[in-house]
Amino acid sequence: MESHLPEISREIEGLRDEMVRTLVELVRIPAISPDYGYEGEYDKAQKLLEIIKDWPFDRVEVYNAPDERAKKGVRPNILAYYYGEEGEESERLWILTHLDVVPPGDLSKWESDPFKPVVKEGKVYGRGAEDNGQSLVASLYAVKALMNLGIRPKRTVILAFVSDEETGSEYGIGWLMRNHPELFRKDDLVLVPDGGNEDGTFIEVAEKSILWFRLKVRGKQVHASMPEKGLNAHRVALDLAYHLDRFLHEKYSRRDGLFEPPESTFEPTMVRNPADSPNIAPGEHEVVFDCRVLPDYSLDEILNDVKTFSEDVRGAYLKEIDGKILPEIEVEVLQRLDAPKPTDPNSEIVRLLREAIKKLRGKGVRVGGIGGGTFAAYFRKLGIPAVVWATLDETAHQPNEYARIDNMVEDAKVMAALFVL
Repeated sequence: MESHLPEISREIEGLRDEMVRTLVELVRIPAISPDYGYEGEYDKAQKLLEIIKDWPFDRVEVYNAPDERAKKGVRPNILAYYYGEEGEESERLWILTHLDVVPPGDLSKWESDPFKPVVKEGKVYGRGAEDNGQSLVASLYAVKALMNLGIRPKRTVILAFVSDEETGSEYGIGWLMRNHPELFRKDDLVLVPDGGNEDGTFIEVAEKSILWFRLKVRGKQVHASMPEKGLNAHRVALDLAYHLDRFLHEKYSRRDGLFEPPESTFEPTMVRNPADSPNIAPGEHEVVFDCRVLPDYSLDEILNDVKTFSEDVRGAYLKEIDGKILPEIEVEVLQRLDAPKPTDPNSEIVRLLREAIKKLRGKGVRVGGIGGGTFAAYFRKLGIPAVVWATLDETAHQPNEYARIDNMVEDAKVMAALFVL
């Protein structure tokens, strides 16, 4: 099978223009979560199904997660199977990409309409072009090259195109695992091409735990010239956020060289209060923290510390107003993902990917961990080895996001190598 690699690479190179056209077609469709007030992924999923309808996949399945907020009331998840040499009994390799994209943000910072993709200077510009359109198209055409050549892969390929990655995967891979556990096998191999570096030499085998929480402080709003008549929630929240930030960094300061950055991070990211004038001392204030925590720390312990610390700060400001003891402080968990055991750096999927990159690019790789969250964590929780890898310029979530066409084509060649090595 390995002898087919040069032939497969040439075929993928010949598909370059078609790959660009497909990426442009998909980027045109704003598949944004209902969490942001949009319709979800239905239209993009339909376009994808239309594109592959005549491709000789052995099986294409659509699993619709119900979500009444979304178009047609569903969040679609598509699985396309191309069987290996031994048919359905072959070893299986998953490649998972996501259909959804984040909102475009401030349109004034874009040089073109984010959903009217522009192709120039070897790049495709548009929201979702790199995240995750580049890898989605690469995975498609890695398989199509084999189909065009009449080559069956050594192992069955399952291309998964799922919803809701950007807002928690409750309607995507998480929903599939809860509602269709029969789809997954302990001996599956998994590639998630949704993270990497600009030369494709980093394989992610571990992720930090993720914890997002909101501190909600309630005092009593008053005119800023008479602060003694109320309780300024803004001041309490500032005090709490500042000292909590220092406390978390000092207590959870261990470093692990597997990760970049090597320490846990605790970042205050969002604030909100209802004051709309300089002379209002607000009665409410919220602060959000994004925490990326080394796997050997307990998120339960961190949350307990946050709650204890909040009570201590509350005690410093206690005041009775109109028969009510203020301030009130609430800790609300927005997202939580406890990091699973890392993928073994010597596992088969890591070995295969190392070999493919070495053969096609002549490069060695570095294996490590990241602070971001990906689909890989869901598989690791099931004891299924998964890696995250792609060649990315890392423009995701930014204005003027783009996919580099060479990255898309060259990554398709590496993916195809995984099918036949």
